[in-house]
Amino acid sequence: MAETLDDQIQQNASGPAKASGDAGSVEQHKLAEQIAASKHLASKDAVTKKSRGLRFNKLVPPGAS
Repeated sequence: MAETLDDQIQQNASGPAKASGDAGSVEQHKLAEQIAASKHLASKDAVTKKSRGLRFNKLVPPGAS
């Protein structure tokens, strides 16, 4: 079950920041750090996508010979 980073951030935001029990304690990354990681990965994906770049089209009005 592969969750996206956005799903993980939403799940972490709804849960507690720190938890402790008999086995030990757990602390999550801060929400600001998680958002920064999400923005970084989104910008990284946007750069690697292929784009059309600059495209030239010749417009010919109807009825022109």
